[in-house]
Amino acid sequence: MGIIIKPIITEKITKDGEVFNRFGFIVDKRANKIQIKNAVEAAYSVSVVEVNTMNYRADRSVKYTKSGLITGKTNAYKKAIVQVKEGETIDFYNNI
Repeated sequence: MGIIIKPIITEKITKDGEVFNRFGFIVDKRANKIQIKNAVEAAYSVSVVEVNTMNYRADRSVKYTKSGLITGKTNAYKKAIVQVKEGETIDFYNNI
């Protein structure tokens, strides 16, 4: 499995891509910024200027129903925001 798991395509990230040349990815939890930079440059053939990472924890939830308590949780993941060189862009729709 590679370092980049999938791109993030939301309204906020799309706006950042148009204005600031920033693009978002869900990445492997053990990957560091240098590995993420090299993986994005290899996959999309762009020059990466900056990489910001965020670790999201698993959220737990409890629901009270007629049949009793139902517990659940979401998965933990790592998100990377990558800024590419001015004038370059990443087109997710052609690379999926």
